[in-house]
Amino acid sequence: MKYMLLVYGDENAITQSEREECYGESAAYARKLSDDGRYLDAAPLHSVTTATSVRVRDGKHSVTDGPFAETREQLGGYYLIAAKDLDEAILAAAGIPGARFGTIEIRPIVEIDGLPSDRN
Repeated sequence: MKYMLLVYGDENAITQSEREECYGESAAYARKLSDDGRYLDAAPLHSVTTATSVRVRDGKHSVTDGPFAETREQLGGYYLIAAKDLDEAILAAAGIPGARFGTIEIRPIVEIDGLPSDRN
């Protein structure tokens, strides 16, 4: 089964130096997950200040700067993993460096027919 591990945190809670250190640790953790055969994808996101939100209502779209919701913690990145069950996904989430200062949300992936299977 595939799980999305969403990394949330207050992006202002750490310094740029701490962020760079976390990126290095996160890349090392992604390599460990890869060695274990569980890694599918991962990436940090740019600051929430670069976010753009799109909504479609009555066939018309509107675009606004910023994230959809005002929260203390922002989505900062993700890991996409393969795990045999939720318990294994929880263990993987606990190893994510960002869990030390934020929250990791675990969401199982719904696999539907018709989606492209390759990312070329």
